[in-house]
Amino acid sequence: MLRVPRSAFTGVGGFTLLLFLSGVPFLQPAAEGQSADVDPSAPPGKPRTGADILDKSIAIYVGRELTDDGAVFLGGFGHEPSSHWLEVTPSRTFPEGTQLEVGVTAEARYPGERIRIPQVGETARFITSNYSEFAGFPAPLTNGGLNEHHVAARAVWSPSRTELVAMTPEPQRGISYSDLARAVMERATSARHAVEVAGELIDEFGYAHYGGGSHLFADSEEGWVLLTFAGGQGLWAAERLGPEDVRVLYPGYIRDFPLDFESRPGYVASANLLDFAVEHSWFDPDSGAPFNLQEVYGTPFPGPPGADEEAPYRHPPSLEGEIREMAPVTLPDMLSLVRDPRWSDDRAGYGHVAHLRGGVPSDLGVLWVSVAAAVSTPMVPIALGTRDVPPEYKQHRYLTRDASSTFLNPEFASLEGTRSAYRTFKRLFHHTCSDPERFLRPVTAELEGAEARWADQMRELESRAASSLAEGDLEEAGRVLTERADAWLLEALDLGERLVQVVEERVREESSLQMPDRPVPEGASWQPESGAMSLPPEAVGPRDRQNCYVPGFERYPRAHGVYRDRIGDLIEPTSSAPERE
Repeated sequence: MLRVPRSAFTGVGGFTLLLFLSGVPFLQPAAEGQSADVDPSAPPGKPRTGADILDKSIAIYVGRELTDDGAVFLGGFGHEPSSHWLEVTPSRTFPEGTQLEVGVTAEARYPGERIRIPQVGETARFITSNYSEFAGFPAPLTNGGLNEHHVAARAVWSPSRTELVAMTPEPQRGISYSDLARAVMERATSARHAVEVAGELIDEFGYAHYGGGSHLFADSEEGWVLLTFAGGQGLWAAERLGPEDVRVLYPGYIRDFPLDFESRPGYVASANLLDFAVEHSWFDPDSGAPFNLQEVYGTPFPGPPGADEEAPYRHPPSLEGEIREMAPVTLPDMLSLVRDPRWSDDRAGYGHVAHLRGGVPSDLGVLWVSVAAAVSTPMVPIALGTRDVPPEYKQHRYLTRDASSTFLNPEFASLEGTRSAYRTFKRLFHHTCSDPERFLRPVTAELEGAEARWADQMRELESRAASSLAEGDLEEAGRVLTERADAWLLEALDLGERLVQVVEERVREESSLQMPDRPVPEGASWQPESGAMSLPPEAVGPRDRQNCYVPGFERYPRAHGVYRDRIGDLIEPTSSAPERE
């Protein structure tokens, strides 16, 4: 594995892409242990569709004993082909008796019916990435984020066994994965409390699924994995992760679970977890075999490495081994993992890394966020004391449902008229991944150069804000944090637009801007580029959609900053990104 010094967040940060694309040589690392991608099969009796491919959301937990600064890390993203935007959700108060609509509709993959549940009297402030579409669930959707109590959450796919899925009532009723993630952000004061919040909601109102799911919750002390099973049976289970644990949910899983879990402090589950398995002859408690939840209620992993299924990056134990070898894990390491092109592709809607440090004031908790796939988008540090984000990072109609068949509500006209950061970085993604061997390294160098500058500035900002907080001046601390978040986010957008311009100009100079070359329907007179732009249903694999992963191109995991350091050793930067005041 490639490593750089622990000072990986220092080094050159100039606009190196212009020089790189002008023909400056670049070091080529040897490939190691890479393999081709193979798609797993769909569940029996179902057609293979994009929903069945096991490459959706990812979550990565690293305990505090394995990190360089004693913090807990929780990183990852959601895989959704829809519009995404950043939101700082303020704390709110609600009168007694207020209800909240949750669940899924008849349009969901497994049709459902919306229900209403009580809202709590006061909700916490939190930072999240919202999105507009997944599996037919109603927007806005979320997979989690970071709240004012420094609780981080990620929602991740976790397919249940087919017999459970077949038990799903129609319509199904209950809390969706997004509802659970948002409820935890609104209510949880610790990772353990997050499990309690989610478990109580499922017990009382049920769980509306899209085939099964999981969540990973973390605070500065520990993490918890929560599995939520399909079938409408109210089945769920949770396991504690300690300071020396690494866990990758890709998909979410729990293996051996104690039969006496009710008396074990590191485990909690629905009351029917064991009895239901016994009743259906899926587990025999007298057999002496462990109560392995993945074997009993889930599906096998793809892989492992070396097997016929050549998809080691979708084999969580192997990825956990990679991360253990990195210890002590740094913040730059986590940013690089979320950016890894093995999984950050066209469906990666955003990127999150929660840096969970003990003893930090509430307003100084930090979530690093990329508004689009981190493989081609910088991750910006957003402190919890930030009050809002620029309109460029809020919702726009790009990739939203019905945008092509309805007119814009005039109330949103000013917002829609601003630049869309998500659209800009999707453009950069498409250009970069159209020729990753040429563009991925220099683009990544620019993104990580910006992140290094922001990390340095973040330390100074925290010191300044901490002084205001110590004096009780919450308004001044919020103003300072918000101004700096605005500056960094707009600087990131400026960088993205410059990169798009440079890469596109280079492509046009060489007359290599690709146009589709496909037949049009019989009798049609239009050009191929006017045809349907969507992937056909039979193109379901993660390598069918656009991505920057090239087998043998790089050794992964890749250390953050390694491209900047190599370029810096070979050339002198000509300019630096502008800094906003």
